[in-house]
This record gives sequence, C-alpha cells and structure tokens, in this order.
Amino acid sequence: MPRDRRPDMEERMSEYTTVVVGTDGSESSLKAVQRAASIAGSTAKLVIACAYFPSDPRSVESASDQLREDAYQVHGAAPTYEILRTANERARGAGATNIEERSIVGPPVESLLKLTNDVSADLLVVGNRGLNTITGRLLGSVPSDAARKAHCDVLIVHTVR
Repeated sequence: MPRDRRPDMEERMSEYTTVVVGTDGSESSLKAVQRAASIAGSTAKLVIACAYFPSDPRSVESASDQLREDAYQVHGAAPTYEILRTANERARGAGATNIEERSIVGPPVESLLKLTNDVSADLLVVGNRGLNTITGRLLGSVPSDAARKAHCDVLIVHTVR
C-alpha cells in the first residue's frame, strides 16, 4: 500500500496565485523581491509594493540628516518609482512575468496588509531586516508584525544574517 506523499516545496509554491512583496529599495528588500519573483514565476501574479509617507521639505531634510544611508525612505513619492522600477527589473531577472507595481502611502505593515486583502493575495513575502534589531524588538518590525497580523501565508526571507 503506497504511503501518502507530502507535496514538495515546488508543488506547494505553485499553488500561489497572487504574491505580494514589499520593498524599500534596500539590497535586503530586493533579495526578498527576487525570492518572491522566483515563487511567482510565470504562473502567479507578483505585486511589488513600496510604502512611503509624503512629507514637507523641512521634515525630509531633518530626517535625512538622522537616517543617513536610509534617508531614501522619507523622500516622498519620487524615489518610490525608481525603487519599483529597480525591483521590477530584479523580479523579471528572477523569472516573474506577470508583475504589478504599487506605490502606497502609509506605514509599511499596515499598507502591505491592506494590499494583500485588496488583491486577494495568498502569499506575502518580506525580508528579515529589522527582525533582530533592538528597535525591532522594542517597537516591532515589518517581518514580525506582518507574520502576526496577515490573513495569508507569510514568507520571511533571510536577507540579512
């Protein structure tokens, strides 16, 4: 009598029809985009999202001074389009063919979770950046908050070790 066979990872991944991945333009988040793209492949829709806060020039200048290399995260919508374009290129290079870009206003976790509902996503992919930081432990991080609050599967890609 044959034993029940568990589906392998590739078979389970092919069950996803809509995959959402968040990016902030960092190399870490682009690695998550590449992983999401390889899961979506040519069969699932890949929705690449970049959340941002519109802000006035004085706030941007002050935040930029404090954030240094992460300052791109506070510069409004203009950098978002470049981030999405770069992510799209990476996704195509990793095999995704049905790609949609979304620029969304608001905090990353809430924006991504709303988007997963809006597009009926069955998988949300995020990088692990911030997961093991002191700030992440105290205030929460995108990966941990998304994993707790999402109503779909969540894949946390190890992009930073």
